[in-house]
Amino acid sequence: MIRALVVDDEVHARDELCSLLEECGNYQILASCANAVEAIQAIHRHRPEVLFLDIQMPVLDGFELLSMIDPELMPHVVFVTAYDEFALKAFEEKTLDYLLKPVEKERLAKTTEKLKTIIQKGTHASYDSPEVKHIPCLCGNKIKLITPKETELVRSDLSGVHVVTAQGEFFTELTLKVLEERTGLLRCHKQYLVNPDCLDEIILLENGLAEIHTRFGRQVPVSRRYFKGIKETLGF
Repeated sequence: MIRALVVDDEVHARDELCSLLEECGNYQILASCANAVEAIQAIHRHRPEVLFLDIQMPVLDGFELLSMIDPELMPHVVFVTAYDEFALKAFEEKTLDYLLKPVEKERLAKTTEKLKTIIQKGTHASYDSPEVKHIPCLCGNKIKLITPKETELVRSDLSGVHVVTAQGEFFTELTLKVLEERTGLLRCHKQYLVNPDCLDEIILLENGLAEIHTRFGRQVPVSRRYFKGIKETLGF
């Protein structure tokens, strides 16, 4: 059975695709999600082998969702779309396949065979993901979108990953690795990223350690492991 996750903002479309997948008899549907934030949570929880992903969704579309997935957790992606121009874009993004809405059983069968072959080979999914333009953060019963530019720093602890801005701290499902690789934020410590535009000064400490002071008065540790990279990035 292929472990699958379905993502579509339209309830009818989600239910219809889930029914087709169940009829196919080759899939275990782990979850169906209405938006990118739900999808990231489900990917972290279930680690699916394939993601059936709608492209055109409000706020965060399918392409933006791809940019938020940790490379180690990236499933094979099948775009599901009602628009031909988006389907062509899917090929440019080098996804495994695409399905046009309404999805036909015969076309899904071809996709299923392609998935079986690639999964049996043990091929890891890898896509050229764009930069993260918005960091989705949970804020009560709302989702707050924070741009990397307005982010002062990002820190992680046992409770998760937290984005720090002038307005406060916000929890996000995105990993430090994704944010380091797909934004302009700099890694300064195994638990911290910092926005280079928010640096005020770097205090040199003993044993090759340092401490960053931001323009907003926050202090961020710098470990020996990452100090060299920061100096090279900042040109000193």
